[in-house]
Amino acid sequence: MRRSYKVISMEDIRFQALYHSVLHQKIYRYKVGVLLKYMSMEDVEKEIELLVPLEVYLAAGVRIGTHIKNKYMEQFIYSVRPDGLYLLDVKKIDERIRIASRFIAQYEAKEIVVVSARLYGQKPVLKFCEYTGAIPIVGRFPPGTFTNPRLECALEPELLIVTDPRTDAQALQEAVIMGIPIIGICDTDNTCSFIDFVIPANNKGKKSLALIYWLLTREVLRERGELPPDQDLPEGIEDFEAEPLFMKRSG
Repeated sequence: MRRSYKVISMEDIRFQALYHSVLHQKIYRYKVGVLLKYMSMEDVEKEIELLVPLEVYLAAGVRIGTHIKNKYMEQFIYSVRPDGLYLLDVKKIDERIRIASRFIAQYEAKEIVVVSARLYGQKPVLKFCEYTGAIPIVGRFPPGTFTNPRLECALEPELLIVTDPRTDAQALQEAVIMGIPIIGICDTDNTCSFIDFVIPANNKGKKSLALIYWLLTREVLRERGELPPDQDLPEGIEDFEAEPLFMKRSG
């Protein structure tokens, strides 16, 4: 039986995200558009209070989207490069990671399933689940996992996190059928029709996915009180990154 307060909490999360988006829209345009020109990098980072220094986000390519812009994802796009690649808004990425982490932390670890069919997302997902206790499903998602209780692999999660709505479509569809709230990492070209809460980010790059899941891990543990607010994980972002040997074994 679904706990009603969690469904309400998802609505609260949506409202909070919308509220912050409207509240910071003009402020952020000023900060990023003007402050980057006239302030030092340290001052900018302090001013906008990102979870990690701005150059860490940029180096990981988290904001680099695709040549395709989905209508829903327009709200998260900051600009477009001369080569036609859309760039996501770093401030909104950062904000959404914070909100998602607070929401994830409301759930018991074994109520959460995290999936990644995408190769570059598999090690980050496994690392996230290692630290948080969530249940990982990487590679092929067995059909019926959420909808057929007679299967040995059957699960009844209270929350699903997908690395890419396109490649994780089977898990996404079954979660929709079962009424499971869904958090999705979405790129500029993703369709977000059934995603309850979007984390806008490059969901194709190995450095980007490593950083996203490293931040989610750290922030969830901090929200749970399992990690001090000023302390990082014992492993660095690079430890969440898919490696050639890992990718060969997973393939």
